[in-house]
Amino acid sequence: MSEIDLKRFFLEQVRLFESFPADKVEEIVRQGHLATYEGNEAILETGDEGKFIGVMITGHSEISVTDNTGTRSVISQLGPGDVFGVMSTLTGDRVTADVIAGNRCFVLLIPLSVFNAQILTNPKAVGYLSRLLLDRMRTMSVDLVADQSSAMSKSDDPYALSLHTDTPGKVLVLNVGLSQIHFGIYDTQDLGSDVHGIIDNSDDCVSRISVVVGTQTKILTCDPFPLSELFRVIHDATSLLGDGFIFHPEDVSSVGHRVVHGGSKFSSAVVITPTVIADIEALSVFAPLHNPVNVEGIREAMKQLPDVPHVAVFDTAFHQTLPPYAYLYGLPYDLYKQDGIRRYGFHGTSHRYVSLKSAEVLKRQLGELEIVSCHLGIGASLCAIDHGRSVDTSMGMTPTDGLIMPSRSGSIDPAVMIHLLEHHKMSPEALSNLINTESGLKGISGISSNIHDIENAASDGHHRALLAHKAFCYQVRKNIGAYVAAMGGIDVLAFTGDIGETSATVRSLACQGLGYMGIKLDEEKNRNLGPVSSHAIISADDSPVTILVIANDDERLVAWETLRAIERNQLIMAMKEEEAEAPIPIEISAHHIHLCQADVEKLFGPGHQLTPEHELSQPGQFACAEKVHLVGPKGRIANVRVLGPTRKETQVEIAMTEQFKVGIQPPIRESGDLVNTPGITLEGPAGSTTIERGVICAQRHIHMTPEDAKRFRVRDKYIVRVRVEGERELIFGDVVVRVNPAYRLAMHIDTDEGNAASIRTGMLGYIEEIQSRL
Repeated sequence: MSEIDLKRFFLEQVRLFESFPADKVEEIVRQGHLATYEGNEAILETGDEGKFIGVMITGHSEISVTDNTGTRSVISQLGPGDVFGVMSTLTGDRVTADVIAGNRCFVLLIPLSVFNAQILTNPKAVGYLSRLLLDRMRTMSVDLVADQSSAMSKSDDPYALSLHTDTPGKVLVLNVGLSQIHFGIYDTQDLGSDVHGIIDNSDDCVSRISVVVGTQTKILTCDPFPLSELFRVIHDATSLLGDGFIFHPEDVSSVGHRVVHGGSKFSSAVVITPTVIADIEALSVFAPLHNPVNVEGIREAMKQLPDVPHVAVFDTAFHQTLPPYAYLYGLPYDLYKQDGIRRYGFHGTSHRYVSLKSAEVLKRQLGELEIVSCHLGIGASLCAIDHGRSVDTSMGMTPTDGLIMPSRSGSIDPAVMIHLLEHHKMSPEALSNLINTESGLKGISGISSNIHDIENAASDGHHRALLAHKAFCYQVRKNIGAYVAAMGGIDVLAFTGDIGETSATVRSLACQGLGYMGIKLDEEKNRNLGPVSSHAIISADDSPVTILVIANDDERLVAWETLRAIERNQLIMAMKEEEAEAPIPIEISAHHIHLCQADVEKLFGPGHQLTPEHELSQPGQFACAEKVHLVGPKGRIANVRVLGPTRKETQVEIAMTEQFKVGIQPPIRESGDLVNTPGITLEGPAGSTTIERGVICAQRHIHMTPEDAKRFRVRDKYIVRVRVEGERELIFGDVVVRVNPAYRLAMHIDTDEGNAASIRTGMLGYIEEIQSRL
C-alpha cells in the first residue's frame, strides 16, 4: 500500500478519524507504528499492558477469550478500518481479551501517548470509542457467558481423560507378568463399575485371586492353572462380586495389554498386528523377564477374543521425545547405533496421565506447563515434562536405573558390578537378583521394601531404616532440582504411585529446601491428606508452583491409552482408504531469525523496514536481505538470515551443531513457544541487541490448511509419525500438526536431521500414525 493509498484509507474507512482534518490524521499515522502479523499470531494477549490502540489496515482478526476448558469464544470479528485495544487504553486496566490474526494482517499501532494527546481531545472520537466499548462489554457480559456455558457443557472432558465412548462395551486390560497377572475391566458406559484384579502365582502350589469393585474385595484360591484358563479364572473370581460384575468375554469390545519395553520402535500405544508382536519379541533382549510373558498374554487373549481390537501400551513410549543428549550413555556410539543401548525410561503411561491431569486441575493448556512428575511405587522414576514432552527421566535402558527403589538398587557405579563378578564370583543371574530384588530400601534397611515398615522402624530409632529413608528422599529431592534445571523452570510438582500417594513424610522431605525454586508445601494439608480418589493440592496458597498428589491406576491408564489408540487407528485407516497416495512435501529448514520491530531498529537503524528478497514456501512469509550475527557464551555464527514479516517477539531457530558453536542448549519447542528459553546476543550493521529469551530448536512440524487436515483426519496440535521415502525408508515421530487457512502443505525438519538422514527438500512423506490427539 502506497503512502497516498494509506492516507486515503484512514480518511475514508476508519470511522475513528471521520471528524479529524486530513493533516491531523497524517500526523497520527506518522507517529504510529506499522506492523505485520501472521495468521494465528497474537496481536494482543490477555494480561498485556494497554500501551496502544490498533487499527486494522488489511487482513482480518478476531477478539476472543478462552475459558477454563481451553474453549475459545469470539467476541468480535475485525476487518479493515476496525479498531482494537480500546478497553485497556480507556480504563488503564490490563488487556482482558486476545486479538488474534486470522491471516496476514497489516496494522497501525498508535502509542498511548499519541492516543492521549491527539485522539482523546476530539469529542466525536471519544463518543465513538465509548459506544464501541459499551457494545463489546455487552457482548462479553451477556452473549459470551451463554457461549461459554454451552462450551462447558459440550466439553466436559477437554483433556480426553474419560473412558466414556459412544459405543457400549467393556475394555479388558491385561498386565501379564512372571508371578502376577493384573487385570482390569472397564465399562465405557457405566464409569463407576471398574473391576480390578490381581492373580498371584508366586506360590507353586496355589493361585490367589483378589478382585475389587468400589469398597468390596473378594478372594478366590484355586490350583495353579495354564494361561489358556485365564478367562475362566477371571469369570469365577468376578462372580464373587455379584451378577452385575461377572466377566463375560462376549461383552469385551477391546483389550489393552501392558508391554514393558517398546524400544525406539514404538512412540505410542498401537493396535496389535503380527508385525507388532514380532517387534515386541525382538525387543525382549532389553526386557527378557517381561516382554516374552507379555507376548504370551497377547497371543492367548487374541486366540480367545479374535474379533476385537487388541492394543499394546508400552511403558517406554512417552519418553521417545527425549533428545539424544539426554538418552545417550557415555559408551562408544556404535553400541547405541548397532545394539540400541541407550536410556529408554519407563512408567510412561503414568507420567503422561499425570501431565494431562495436572493441566486439567490447573485449567491450563498442557503445552504451556513445565511439570516434574514423581512416580514413586514398587518402581520409582521421575520425569521432566516440558510443554507436554518428556525431556528427561530417571530410569534407563531397564527399570533398574535411576532412583533408589523399594527393592531395586537404582543407579550404581558399573565398576561395582565388575567388582562383584571378579571378587565375589557372582553369576549374572545372581547379580540380576541382587540389584532387582535385594537392594534399595530393603537392602539398606535390612528390614523390608515397604515404605511404611521403614517409616515405623525409623520412628523407633532403627538406624538403617533411618538411613534408607533419608537416602530415598534425598534422591527424589535431588532429581527434582535437576529436572527444574533441565527445563529452566517448573509450574507443577506431582506425586503419584503407592509411595507418592500414601507417604506424607516422603513428600515433605522431597520438597524441603526447594522453596527458592517456588516449591512451597503446605505441611498441614500434606500431613492430613488421606486416600486420594482423583487428585489433591498440597502446596501452600502462596506457592508459585502447584504441588499435586494424583491417584494412580495402572490398569485404568492402559484402558485409556487403548481407547485413544483405537480412535487414532480408525482415523488413519479412514485417511488411507480415501487417499491411497497423500504425500507431504519435505522441506529442510535452515537456521533463521524472526525479529520484532524494536530489534530491527536496534540492529539496522531507526525506522528501518525489513527488505523482502524472495518469498518462502508459506504464503506471506519471505526471506529478507538483512542478516545478523549470533553471539553466545562460547562463539558466534555469522550472517544468519532474517525472515519476515516482523513478529511481536524476536525468535532464533538453530540446529544442534549451531547450539554447540554458540554454547547454549535451547529446548525443542514449537515456533512462538518461548517460555524459559535461553537468550542470545544479535549483532547487526547499526548495533547489537541482547534478548533474554527466544532461542529454540524447532520441533518437527507439518503446515497444512483446514482442507488438508480434513483429508488427513487430523487437527491442529495433533502429533503424528511420518514415513519419508528415499534411498532408505525412515520414520519420524513427534511431528506436530499446525493448521491455518494461510498455510501450504509441507513438513519441516531442521538441517541436522536432514543431513543425518540424507533427506533433501522435495522428498515426500506420508502420515503413518497419529501419536497423540492433544
